[in-house]
Amino acid sequence: MNKKYVIVVIMAVLALIGWQIYNKVFLSAKLPARHGSLPVAVDVVPVRKAMIRDVGNFTGTLLPDSRFIAAPKIAGKLKRVLINIGDEVKRGQLIAVLDGDEFVQQVDQARAELDVARANVEESRSVLNLARREFERAKALREKKIVSESELDAAEAQYKAGVARQKVAAAKVAQKEAELKNTQVRLDYTRIRASWENCSEFRVVGERFVDEGAMLTANAPIATIIDIHSLKAVIHVIERDYPRIKTGQTALITTDAYPDRTFTGTIARVAPILEEATRQARVELAIPNPVKILKPGMFVRVEIEFARHDNATVVPLNVLTRHNGQRSIFLADKKTMTVRFVPVTVGIISGAMAEIVEPALSGMVVSVGQHLLEDGSAITLSASEKDTLSPEGSQEDESKKGNQP
Repeated sequence: MNKKYVIVVIMAVLALIGWQIYNKVFLSAKLPARHGSLPVAVDVVPVRKAMIRDVGNFTGTLLPDSRFIAAPKIAGKLKRVLINIGDEVKRGQLIAVLDGDEFVQQVDQARAELDVARANVEESRSVLNLARREFERAKALREKKIVSESELDAAEAQYKAGVARQKVAAAKVAQKEAELKNTQVRLDYTRIRASWENCSEFRVVGERFVDEGAMLTANAPIATIIDIHSLKAVIHVIERDYPRIKTGQTALITTDAYPDRTFTGTIARVAPILEEATRQARVELAIPNPVKILKPGMFVRVEIEFARHDNATVVPLNVLTRHNGQRSIFLADKKTMTVRFVPVTVGIISGAMAEIVEPALSGMVVSVGQHLLEDGSAITLSASEKDTLSPEGSQEDESKKGNQP
C-alpha cells in the first residue's frame, strides 16, 4: 500500500515539472510580448553621419630601387680600395685597383710585336713595288720579243708572290692590333669602376666585402652599390585582398625609425601569381626618397585605401547582431520606449565603426543588452541615457537656464 502511494506521488511530481517546462518553453515562445512585461535595461548610441574608409594594412620591407655588386672581371691581388660603406659614388668612378704589373708587360710586348708587324708591311710593300716594276718591264720586253715567255711568267710569279706577302703582312698587323687591344682591355680590368646606365648620377656604397692585399678570383665581390634616391617596399597580400590591389594606387607608409612621419608610395608592380605555399602575392610599391632618410632593410607598415565614403551612415560595430544569418540592429523609439528590429545591409567596416548602406537610419540604436531583446520589447535607460535620447528636453533645460536672472 505504501509502495503504491510513493509511485503516485512521484508521478504527480513529474507531471507538475513537465507542465511547468511546457509553459516556460513552448507557451512563452508562442505568446507575443505583453505590454506590461518588465523592460530590459539597455544602453543606446546615436546613428551618426561621418566619413568612413575601407583600408588594408600590410607589413613589409624596404629594398633599394636598384642594386649591383662591383667585382673584378679578372683574378689578381687587390692593390687599393678607394671606397667604403656609406660613401657616395659617381657613375664611372674608380673604386678599386688590382696589381697590374703583369698586364703592363703584356701590353708592352703586344705593342712591340705590332711595331714589328708594321715594319714587315713596309718591307713587303717595297718588295711588291720592285716585283711590279719587273713584271711590267718583262711585259714590255715580251711585246718586243726581247725576253722569252718563261721569263715573263717568272716575273709575273714574283709579282703575285709579293702581293700575297703584302696581304699576309697586313693581316699580321691587324692580328697584333687586336692582341694589343686585348691586353689593354685586360689591363683596364685591373681598374674596377662603378658603372650603371639610365639612372641617377650618384649612388651609395651599401656593403664592402674585401680589404687591400686580398687575392681575388674573377667575379669576387668587392662592394655593393645601391640606389636609394627612390626605394621599393615589398609586401605580400593574401587571396582575399589580391583582387583589390591595383597598380597606381596610393599608399601611406610608416616605419619605426620615424614614428611621427608618414611617407607616400605608389603600387608599381603586382605579381601575376600567388605562391602556392603561402597563398600570397608579392606587391612592390615605389617610394620617393629625395632626402635619403629611408634605408633599405627597414620594416614598414603600409596602408592602402580601397574606398572612401563621405557623409556615410555609421554605427558602432558592437550594435550589430545576427538573426538567421542576417545582420540587424535594434532601433530605440524615444516615444514608446520600445525597440524595433531592423535588418540592415552593412558596407565598409573600419575599426570599431560600420557603415549602414540600407535602410536609411536615424535616431538611437541599442549598444548594450540587445541580446535580450526582440521586436517590440520594452526598454529602460539610465538617467544620462534618457537625456541623450531626448534632445528636446535638454534644449528646454538650456533655455530655462538662459532665462534665469
